[in-house]
Amino acid sequence: MEKFVSDLFTWLPHVGLTHFLIVSAVLFALGIYGIATRRNAIMVLMGVELVLNAANINFIAFSRYGGVNFDGQVAAIFVIILAAAEAAVALAIVLNIYNRFQTVNVDEVSALKE
Repeated sequence: MEKFVSDLFTWLPHVGLTHFLIVSAVLFALGIYGIATRRNAIMVLMGVELVLNAANINFIAFSRYGGVNFDGQVAAIFVIILAAAEAAVALAIVLNIYNRFQTVNVDEVSALKE
């Protein structure tokens, strides 16, 4: 099976582990920047998703170049499930904050209890 996949993509230039790690580092840096500098709650959630996707790229890359096992793919699937649950819960919280305060800016929402 692995030979079939490698023969299928022979026309692609060689993409090594370093390329995946560079893309992952850029995504991680953009995610951290989005989390640290944005005031909009939706943009903060997008930053969290970028950080989780950077971790997924690392899991997949190290699994691919580290051996034949599928531990990285399994970990990436669990992270994707975690991200979906996080997005559902976080969007519900953001909708409740908007209904109460008419804003989604996290700086303006300081009093969460009555």
